[in-house]
Amino acid sequence: MEYATHRAPGRVPGGRRRPARPRRGSAQPWSLSAATEIIASAVDSLGRGPALVVGHSLGGYASLEFARHRPEHVRGLVLAGASAATRGPRAVPYRWVARLVPRVPADRLTRWNDRLLRRLYPPEVVEATIRSGYAFHTLPAAWGDVLGRYDAGAMRHVRAPVLILNGEKDTLFRAGEADFARAHPQARVELIPRARHLANFDDPDAFSDAVRRFARGLPAVG
Repeated sequence: MEYATHRAPGRVPGGRRRPARPRRGSAQPWSLSAATEIIASAVDSLGRGPALVVGHSLGGYASLEFARHRPEHVRGLVLAGASAATRGPRAVPYRWVARLVPRVPADRLTRWNDRLLRRLYPPEVVEATIRSGYAFHTLPAAWGDVLGRYDAGAMRHVRAPVLILNGEKDTLFRAGEADFARAHPQARVELIPRARHLANFDDPDAFSDAVRRFARGLPAVG
């Protein structure tokens, strides 16, 4: 089994990781179509046919879009922290963030984010993410693409089995998990106990184990 990951910082032993976000300071524009092309390139680079695609948060919605438009590339899909509808009243927090981010200097956002990650997690969990940096300038465009696009109905366009993997305490991004699961005949929900939105940071082993169990249960290709 090969893995292609999109914005899923937790490492899956035996898998290969393809980061799909710009480096700090990059002027690369963000779009949902460009994100799906990056995921396609990661899957193609494995050279092993359809892959298990793992997407976290915004990367989860991009991976959902990829599974819809490139179903032949997807053996299984893990949506981590990405089972909240981005339509209607639940989208208000995303719109607030998208408006706020451009008003705060990127270096200040970087300091805040670095300080928060180091306060919450040990160095071996977060230092790679801190070194690779953040692409704050992409957030308005990214959420502009995602807002108004997704609800549980998007699951009906996915052919592959789906694992909806959330932190138990991630009440915002798991708000629609039951609806998302009901909309797909081969979807199930699994929670990481006591974990928040960054469940792959809160408990990397539990996150990786959940992905590994799901991978072993996928039907054989061919």
